[in-house]
Amino acid sequence: MAKQMPKTPLLDQLETGPWPSFVTGLKRLAKSDKGYADMMKDLLGQLEHSYETRKGYWKGGTVGVFGYGAGVIPRFSEVADKYPESKEFHTIRIMPPAGMHYTTDLLRKLCDIWERHGSGLIAFHGQSGDIMFQGSTTDNIQPAFDELNELGFDLGGAGAGVRTSVSCVGAARCEQSCYDEAKAMRMSLNAMVDDIHRPSLPYKFKMKFAGCANDCANAIHRADMAIIGTWKDDMQVDQKAFQQIVKERGRKEIIDQVIRMCPTEALSLNDDDTLEVDNKSCVRCMHCLNVCTKALKPGKERGAAILVGGKRTLKIGDQMGTVVVPFMKLENDEDYEGLVELARNMLDFFAENALEHERTGEMIERIGLSNFLEGVGLELDLNMIAAPRSNSYVRMDGWDEEVKKWNARSKSAAE
Repeated sequence: MAKQMPKTPLLDQLETGPWPSFVTGLKRLAKSDKGYADMMKDLLGQLEHSYETRKGYWKGGTVGVFGYGAGVIPRFSEVADKYPESKEFHTIRIMPPAGMHYTTDLLRKLCDIWERHGSGLIAFHGQSGDIMFQGSTTDNIQPAFDELNELGFDLGGAGAGVRTSVSCVGAARCEQSCYDEAKAMRMSLNAMVDDIHRPSLPYKFKMKFAGCANDCANAIHRADMAIIGTWKDDMQVDQKAFQQIVKERGRKEIIDQVIRMCPTEALSLNDDDTLEVDNKSCVRCMHCLNVCTKALKPGKERGAAILVGGKRTLKIGDQMGTVVVPFMKLENDEDYEGLVELARNMLDFFAENALEHERTGEMIERIGLSNFLEGVGLELDLNMIAAPRSNSYVRMDGWDEEVKKWNARSKSAAE
């Protein structure tokens, strides 16, 4: 006899707002005619109980698959006597394809596997980047992984090891891409497979790959090593296309939404509606390229900036990544191999010098950036900065002319 749906007045409130609710999805799975329906009913019951008592009832343990030391997140219920069908609700982390490319057929196969071996609940993707197959019993973990592995998927990272990497869709579809993100990700991960599957580090180490400073991979503030696409030469400007944009949108909108929003005032609009760019002042923030995509492109000499130390709150609060390589050209296999070598050096230094439960950024804060740079073989550079809007280096050229203008205006106002 099938279980009855539990009463969930507190969870029901989460469905009343204007946004989609995860509760609706859980209820849909619980009301299905699949074998996991009872598991999801007890899961809803336990979740409602947690809301009532304001306490979580999941504890860890040891669950895995043969040959791996990570990749499965064990969850055992502390209230299994009340909710026996969800007493085990483990999660399998699966590494996604670089750029997160899927075919419809492949997605259906993934769903079918999890309907056979799990709860039917899948998250694309967790903040770690993994495909999160949530809700399975201990006995079903190995069979589920075997089928996923036959499709070509591997377990993602977990614990104190190299975590699953993420790359934006990048060069496959985006005109802002400055390097081959998928290639960089695959080469880096292939060189660190053992550190992903068998955690042996002081704490986790994440790499993320974004093709430009729009950072669709959330790398700058979430990765121990962030590879951010950028360019070294001048921005490419199609003046005819830009004039057409001005004609369509009007000068006022372009001035307000493009020219005045440049953080370093590197843009100016000429009388003939062409754009003048002070490329020496441009910081590659991407705003003007996003607004005027057809007219503006990254420069031709493309590559990536390397940042380290980004993370969310842990011991010393949130940290943004610090630039340690202002520009690395990524064009041929030798360039990408150089990137992998740098990543390997950073990982080895982290493994040898970090304290337990300490991220890369916290380690650098403790030992000093200069010691970290020396340890990974990088030379000091004035462009290695953590806070570009508050650094002490200010452009001085053109100040004499500005002083003359200011004096002239002051004299005119006095008269």
